Amino acid sequence: MKSIFITGAASGIGKAAAELFAAKGWYVGLYDLNDRNLPDIAKSLGANTCWQRLDVTDLASVESALKQFTAQTDGKIDVLFNSAGIAHFGRFMSLSAEEHQRTVAVNFQGVINCAYAAFPWLKATPGARMISMSSASAVYGTPDFASYSATKFAVKALTEALNVEWQPHDIRVSDILPPFVDTPMVQNNPQVKSMDRLGVKLNAEQVANIAWKAAHSNRIHWPVGLQFKFLYQLSGILPTRINHALVKFIAGI
Repeated sequence: MKSIFITGAASGIGKAAAELFAAKGWYVGLYDLNDRNLPDIAKSLGANTCWQRLDVTDLASVESALKQFTAQTDGKIDVLFNSAGIAHFGRFMSLSAEEHQRTVAVNFQGVINCAYAAFPWLKATPGARMISMSSASAVYGTPDFASYSATKFAVKALTEALNVEWQPHDIRVSDILPPFVDTPMVQNNPQVKSMDRLGVKLNAEQVANIAWKAAHSNRIHWPVGLQFKFLYQLSGILPTRINHALVKFIAGI
């Protein structure tokens, strides 16, 4: 039985991915800092699950969760899905330094911690994958969530680097780049101009389906949605000044 270790599994994309992979017959590990819902989610998914509270910013917490998970999977991890993430929307100086720091700690340091701690088990699993949530905001730095955007650039760069480094170990690394997704992270943030312009047109299940595809492919980057796929391709051929102007328009600046 194949297995997937999911961070941020209590809601949103992580929960949708857990439901999808469990339905496909995989063993699913549910991990989240907010563990209140995890027992009920695990019960709904059936016997082939485990769960534990996980703080991705704490390496010891990550190591403990991985030890629990691999004890159930004969020391193997077919897919590590880094879905945990937070966002604080608003102009840079309207947010506190602590909010910026927490965004970096969860969204980027958390991915580093999981990658670092999971590597021995990924290496021991033929054809293993690490999939991380990046974002459409990793294409060009985005006003109103500058630190969030910066962390997603960092995840994208880490993905590219580790995909090269880890190929000799038969580990493929990829990321998913959606625009706004209808999840609690978006719902709990204030409406910003770019959200008005682009809309919230994706749901968590659509992104989970991309994670399923990424788990069976060697492709590195997975832009999501027809609108953003077009903009993603366009950004690679347009001059920087045009990309800059496009982002200003979307952000209403």
